Amino acid sequence: MRSRPLLFGIAILSLVILSSPASLSAKDSVTWMEASMPPYFIKDGVNQDKGYGDEITDILQAHLPDYTHHQVTTNITRHFYKFKQGEKVCSAGLYRTPEREEFMYFSIPSFLTLPAVIVIKKENFPAFGNRTSVQLSEILNNQKLMFGFSKDRSFGTTLDAILDQHKKKKNIVEISGPELSLNLFKMLIIGRLDGLIGLPEEELYQAEQMGIRDQLMTITIEENQQGYEGWYSSVGCSKNAWGKQIIDAINKVLLEQRPTEPYRAAYERWLDPNSIENYRKIYAEVFLKTTP
Repeated sequence: MRSRPLLFGIAILSLVILSSPASLSAKDSVTWMEASMPPYFIKDGVNQDKGYGDEITDILQAHLPDYTHHQVTTNITRHFYKFKQGEKVCSAGLYRTPEREEFMYFSIPSFLTLPAVIVIKKENFPAFGNRTSVQLSEILNNQKLMFGFSKDRSFGTTLDAILDQHKKKKNIVEISGPELSLNLFKMLIIGRLDGLIGLPEEELYQAEQMGIRDQLMTITIEENQQGYEGWYSSVGCSKNAWGKQIIDAINKVLLEQRPTEPYRAAYERWLDPNSIENYRKIYAEVFLKTTP
């Protein structure tokens, strides 16, 4: 009889321990890998955290309540190191390539963005034959022209294959580190580059910040006009059981959120008015038709 109060006390204590917040199964965590690549990710200035990558990451986090979310800003090379190590990391918008699929799971497309272009100074237009559209595979063979692009950056399998064939040539410069767009622009402006390869909204944003947009122009890459493969990017997560689980959850969020106006507007706000009509048409007729 004397043992009953003790047993009762132990039972109550056990119940308290089991029901305490610390004993409940904690939320899983995910770290979102980001880079300073405005207007994709904007890490300072008046538009800080308002880039289209920032906006979409916020939407994904808000609709993944079973996870605790963290964000880390670092260069792309560091991103891939963490993916290859199998850490609990994701990134909101990456091109899906066979090489990356070896260590990453990918969602359905998370972004529809305009494809990569060549950005040049207007005064150099004659060196490109006064052409507003060129074949990248052809123009890179011109050893008199210097080109730059970001190391470890993908522009879709078609352009990646072309760049891989040429990147060891003396007229090709790859750079890495923070502020990729800014560093490439500085090289372009001082004449170390004749053209840089990048996404148009990123390059024109950077040009506006530097007050030199009227000095620049873009040249269309013809290989990008043969389909939409170079227009899509996806959420990428580490290739393990954790990554597969969160990608399945992310796909559900994307199917729900991609048709919404706030989701589409995250990227659209960075387009010029002439581009928006065509962008919305492709968004509705092509992008939203993609499913897991």
